Amino acid sequence: MKLRELFLVGSGSENGARAPNEPGGERKPPTFGEAKNRRQKARSAGLDPNYWYPVEYADALAPGSVREIRFWDASYALYRDVNGDFHAVENRCAHRQLRLSIGNVDGCNLVCAYHGWKYDGDGKVVGIGHELFGHGMPRIRIQARAVKVRYGLVWVFFGDKERSEGRDVPTIPELEGPSPWPCVPIDFTWKSHHSIIIDNVSDFTHAYLHRRYQPFSDAKLTDCRPEGDKVFVSYEAKIGQGPIYSLVVDHVKTNTNKMDLCYEYPFQWSNTDNRIKHHCFVLPIDNRTTRAFFLFYYDPKTFKVPFLPVAIPPRLLRPMLKLGNAFVVRPLLGEDGIAVEEEQRAYDRHFEAPMMELNPAIGAFQNLTVRKWDEYLASAEGQKRHGNRDQASATP
Repeated sequence: MKLRELFLVGSGSENGARAPNEPGGERKPPTFGEAKNRRQKARSAGLDPNYWYPVEYADALAPGSVREIRFWDASYALYRDVNGDFHAVENRCAHRQLRLSIGNVDGCNLVCAYHGWKYDGDGKVVGIGHELFGHGMPRIRIQARAVKVRYGLVWVFFGDKERSEGRDVPTIPELEGPSPWPCVPIDFTWKSHHSIIIDNVSDFTHAYLHRRYQPFSDAKLTDCRPEGDKVFVSYEAKIGQGPIYSLVVDHVKTNTNKMDLCYEYPFQWSNTDNRIKHHCFVLPIDNRTTRAFFLFYYDPKTFKVPFLPVAIPPRLLRPMLKLGNAFVVRPLLGEDGIAVEEEQRAYDRHFEAPMMELNPAIGAFQNLTVRKWDEYLASAEGQKRHGNRDQASATP
């Protein structure tokens, strides 16, 4: 029986009740303000917009193109002007409120498809494609967000644009400089709350899920340490000992018996012997949909030719990683995708069930997520965007 089928067997509630969001269903999970316990708060919390979030690959948008992106159910038009620069503006024309993402790019401006109202990268109306009927040019501006490009990704700062200069895009030294480590990003869009994904990627108690690929096994938690806006976690485990990994990872030169991880709000990273590292960046599209960008990067000395104690030539590493993503990493993380989506369905049905979590790291992750969202809601910006805290799951 396939993995998805295994998850779906018996997925209905014990009493046969419909899911809360199905027609005729029962109560929906609580909003952040209604939540009664840590899990409910974590599963309804947003992410502070005053951080940089990856939204797309830079090469996915050619100059002169536009597409919609979403953050916590708020819509933005991401466009790339003819000079190759990226801009993100509120996805509505101030005239009749049509989505600007269905418009077109004209030089360095974005043009509404309906009446030809033209916006620059700061959201200012700079042209109108029809008669003004005696009026002067309207002084209208829609919201614009700060945008940067790094590591092949487009990053958007969805919070106060003035604050964007005080907080940089996460720095990954291994991917910079004259000899960056090989890295081929991979992403998934899952029907799951971002906190469920953060729980998943740093919790090594689910080795059974990955028994086919065995990226880790026999894990024992050796450290769980909250420090400010970070939660450090360490496991003793057998890393990369599966039938495929063991062929290409040089276990003699790399200590694969331990892994350090960190939930560094609002993203996650791991480190194995300073040789095998990764970052997971989550983009909360809405309270039940998340796009996760995974950047796995490796010291070139990590890999060897299968069955030989010989390092793989550097020029072959990126092609090898592309093949690895296609045949190992994507199906492996696809198992996680099935699990986190099923956990979301389970939470929607059983949000009032008692918490049965055994791993203390999960509690620490959730506490951090809840605290940071609570702090944001208490800020002037959070109060302005959200108002009543009971509506904290609404659009920012």
